[in-house]
Amino acid sequence: MKVLQTLFVAALALTACTGTGTQKAADENPVLSIEGGKVQGVFCDSTDVIAYKGVPFAAAPVGELRWKKPQPVTPWDTVMIADHFRNAAWQAAHDPNDGAYGTEFFATDAPFDEDCLHANIWTPKSAAGHPEAKLPVAMWIHGGAYTGGWSFEPEMDGEAWAERGVILVTVNYRLGVFGFLNHPLLTEEGEGHSGNYGTWDQACALTWIKNNIAQFGGDPDNITVFGQSAGAASVKNMVTSPLTKGMVKKAIIQSIGGIGMSLSAPATQEELDAKAKAKLDAAGFTDLEKLRAASYEELTKACAGEGFRDPNAVSFRPHTDGVLLTEEFNDAAFNNTLSDVPYMIGSCANDMPGLANGIQRFAEVRDSLSQHPTYVYYFDRPLPTDGRKALEGSFHSSELWYTFGTLDRCWRPFTEADHELSNRMVDYWTNFCKYGNPNGQADGEWAKSTKDAPFTMNLRIKE
Repeated sequence: MKVLQTLFVAALALTACTGTGTQKAADENPVLSIEGGKVQGVFCDSTDVIAYKGVPFAAAPVGELRWKKPQPVTPWDTVMIADHFRNAAWQAAHDPNDGAYGTEFFATDAPFDEDCLHANIWTPKSAAGHPEAKLPVAMWIHGGAYTGGWSFEPEMDGEAWAERGVILVTVNYRLGVFGFLNHPLLTEEGEGHSGNYGTWDQACALTWIKNNIAQFGGDPDNITVFGQSAGAASVKNMVTSPLTKGMVKKAIIQSIGGIGMSLSAPATQEELDAKAKAKLDAAGFTDLEKLRAASYEELTKACAGEGFRDPNAVSFRPHTDGVLLTEEFNDAAFNNTLSDVPYMIGSCANDMPGLANGIQRFAEVRDSLSQHPTYVYYFDRPLPTDGRKALEGSFHSSELWYTFGTLDRCWRPFTEADHELSNRMVDYWTNFCKYGNPNGQADGEWAKSTKDAPFTMNLRIKE
């Protein structure tokens, strides 16, 4: 693992944004004052975009802070040169030969550590250090079933977004047993609540962005939250939670459906606590001292079942806790208690089954309750491949190369038509962040979807 992680860090040095901040004049790459201290970024290949990699938005959740809500950033004394990505949250190692995902996104794992609460920010150099610039901001939440993934996977990058005048922020959050463990001892310690630590991290990151993004030239009152798969389920949580939805001005939900699809744990706090306690007690982890001293591998093994769908396995997912999450997204949609903002929502042609109907239902419900539009898309580009059947199709996550404009990082034989589609999609996504309309400031070919006039934008290459 350590060899792979060393190779991963070395590979990052060969990607975009590899300059050093000290090589540019201070007026081109200013030192910014943010929560915790001062930070300076590095120029991307275009030299018109500055990236700030691995900026902490909370204290490291280690030791006594394991299974605590995120705490304020630990201050630093010198100027932080934010020139490299930091750790991904603890998760199982990936098999690079495991079908599409190993080959596509996880050929090499990032370093894993509990100290993982960092953000990466891409901003135009003309905006850095200029709060008056007030550029729109997008916060990206990665997917991975709440147990895997990270904010700087090879397909994820903000240079193309910043070139279009949108500041992109990608964030990590705690995963798996460290991010979503429920246990009666933790519930007692947490004044009646445990679990949801990864969701608290996301809320903390959103708050950090609102409090600090002006230094990067961003508008704290114009933040779009978007994500894919479990990241999109997290977006649903951000627009549902009473603690965060006032900070969200637009939302993009990718490949987790609309009404009907849920990744939340359908159980009470007591039920979740009891299941985890039984498993962990059987493994000898009977008090908080032992729990906090145990490794990720030990805890994950203790919580596992006999198979993938074993109902006795401990589930690491968010749940309705009455504080951060007071109701399910589906209920909030019908109750009209979601963030009343523009939405973009869609899926891929070979995505998880059963997404389309729930997406259209969501658009219909929003149309009946809100004056804000909902835009629906369908990504229908089978990715070009080398003949391997497992890597064919418009599979779940396949649109990510296109939405971030990172086709050149992929091994696939993309064509000029693919690059045109990617440019079009980055335009759509960034226009939505700017105006709440993927077309831009005026109506265009992508119509909003309403109850009486449902519309889906088919995203495919132009022959």
